[in-house]
Amino acid sequence: MASSTSVVLAALFANGAIAVLKFGGFLLTGSPAMLSETYHSISDTGNQIFLLIGIKYGAQEATREHPFGHGKAQFFYSLLVSVMLFGIAGWESARHGYDALTHGGVHRASEDVTLLGQTFDPVFVNYAVLLGAIAFESYAFWKAYKGISRQMDEYGWTTLREAFRKTSDVTTLTALTEDTIALAGAGIALFGVYLTRTTGNPMYDAAAALLIGLMLMGFAIALAWQNKRLILGESLPKEAEDELRAIVADWDGVTELVDFRTVYFGTEELLVTADVAFEPDLDAETISERITRIELALMEHDDQIQKVYIEPET
Repeated sequence: MASSTSVVLAALFANGAIAVLKFGGFLLTGSPAMLSETYHSISDTGNQIFLLIGIKYGAQEATREHPFGHGKAQFFYSLLVSVMLFGIAGWESARHGYDALTHGGVHRASEDVTLLGQTFDPVFVNYAVLLGAIAFESYAFWKAYKGISRQMDEYGWTTLREAFRKTSDVTTLTALTEDTIALAGAGIALFGVYLTRTTGNPMYDAAAALLIGLMLMGFAIALAWQNKRLILGESLPKEAEDELRAIVADWDGVTELVDFRTVYFGTEELLVTADVAFEPDLDAETISERITRIELALMEHDDQIQKVYIEPET
């Protein structure tokens, strides 16, 4: 949890500072790509706040109304982030880029500005802001990548795609997704601004804004899909669940594993239930002792398991 918090705080700091700088660049140059990036960074800043709320709310202790705790709060707030990413950053960026394309673009980079007695081409403000954004976002991306890499090493996932499909740590996943598209978006905006400045054709800048918006919406849909699977109550991946099944089925005195289920009820918080048939000549005390040992063995095998309920069958 501490790792997730540090990842989100790094992204919050980076996006908040970058949003102000990008908006200043847009005011000076009227660049559609810079406005798209401003929407993007403002949305990302709000998203980090949502993620921090999810972390704090999800850490609350279990109550009578919520006997398994509030861990799923992180899934809900991460879903809100994907909605914001699509509805605010993605849609507004794409709409503004499309409007700029269909109306001939907006371009004021040829108008020099004077600041502190110095006259300069404002396009260099965009260059500086976007290069700074890439630097800040690279730091935030590195923090998020370290978080997901730790999970990949721990659970034996070999690719980021596999981690994206299997992780329950949606906070780190969301931060990594945001940081990835933030880096890509800043690079696309920089390229679009540069081409417009070099060729004098504002269509490149406008096209960059549209492309950024479409990219944001695509990632937002993918992120929402990943949160949906956990909100609905996803089980452990089959390979990992089969390992747990084998532990129970092969235990001394177990004759049949009648039923076995796993479900995430929070970030890296797993519930396991099993109906187990024991040898008929075992007494109640022996069965109880073996159930306790099975529960401990399952928890030792996978530290995500927080609760185990085993029902003996006769």
